[in-house]
Amino acid sequence: MADKTVDKVVDDLMNAWTEFKDTNEANEKRRDTLLDDKLTRLNKVMDTAEGLNQRLTAAEKSAKAVEEVQEQMDRIEATMNRASLGGVDDPTKRKEAVNNWARGVISAYSLGEANLPENQRKALASAKAYYDSLGVSGDNTGGYLAPVEFVREIIKGVTEISAPRSLVRVRPIAGKAYMQPKRTGQATARRVVDQGNRSETDGLRYGSVEINAPEMYALIDISQQNLEDSAFDLEAEIRDEATEQFAVLEGSEFVFGSGVGEMEGVLVNDKVGETVSGAATAVTADGLLTLKHDIKTAYARNATFILNRTTLGSIRKLKDSTGQYLWMPGIAQGKPNSIDGDPYMEVPNMPIEAAGAFPVAYGDFKRAYTMADRITMQMLRDPYTQATNGNIRFLFRRRTGGQIVLAEAIRKLKCAAA
Repeated sequence: MADKTVDKVVDDLMNAWTEFKDTNEANEKRRDTLLDDKLTRLNKVMDTAEGLNQRLTAAEKSAKAVEEVQEQMDRIEATMNRASLGGVDDPTKRKEAVNNWARGVISAYSLGEANLPENQRKALASAKAYYDSLGVSGDNTGGYLAPVEFVREIIKGVTEISAPRSLVRVRPIAGKAYMQPKRTGQATARRVVDQGNRSETDGLRYGSVEINAPEMYALIDISQQNLEDSAFDLEAEIRDEATEQFAVLEGSEFVFGSGVGEMEGVLVNDKVGETVSGAATAVTADGLLTLKHDIKTAYARNATFILNRTTLGSIRKLKDSTGQYLWMPGIAQGKPNSIDGDPYMEVPNMPIEAAGAFPVAYGDFKRAYTMADRITMQMLRDPYTQATNGNIRFLFRRRTGGQIVLAEAIRKLKCAAA
């Protein structure tokens, strides 16, 4: 049944896209309000496929993340060897246990631990039993692993609501902040003649990036009788509500956050470069193509556009200098839809096209932006504070932060003529 539903979505998208192109061609020759209305209607039809497309894009990003994890498995295995995971001393069995553990961690993120094969569940339990004996005060002695239960339960819900988490690098942390060394200057190589003097090629400098994890909260009062008499699991419902509200705030801060007591927004950081669109109040094809080529090739290989759905509707009408549409459907071939061959993610908080606005950003967000999760979710059930009013208070809190760590990896498009 699911396959039939997906096939219908794909068929509707392709049919609408064919009709959209024909209508747009006619509208370019003679402007007509009826044709404009038809384009709007067809855009809405194609928007119905965006949910599937966003999941496909997120899956592609997750696949790349899995590849990164796979590259680190040798180092993980070396660490586990010292611990003799779960008492396994045989090298072959130990390697199998490590492999089951790593795959279990990845699969638990997307499927949930309850849906894992038995061997992966056992491997996770064995590893957890070992690391429970370690401390969380030091990252290398278990600090990064201590909040695994929270991350596995909550981030899955957040990812389904907020696109940024599937784009950026997310780091669980065990302290109040996340700190990473950063190169801030480079030395320049020089030539020298035979037996010539060699002076120092000064310029190599290092600094550090620190990401704090400030708190966000949601406070909800529910009457005792409502909890007792409701046909629903209200505690589960309000937990979902809190998760959604955290995601809404997180998505807003990812775009516009000040960085002071909250996440830093990609459109706020003054080190993020900008490209003008070439039109005072709109996105243009030339502007998008220039934006793509204004970042370094290494970042373009894993780059993604972010924009809202209204801007996407405008981009579907744009063509390059050869008359080819920049937006192309890809889900019929099992690939994400694309803008000039690159994937995109809908971020509802991105601004619409307007004079001086930044409706589109582009780049390798995983290298450019890091989020730090200190506490992904805590719930306090307080039956005392509101007892005289017959209420029970639920306090949810998270500690998470995020900021630009490599501004040159992304750029933003500004609506401006020059």
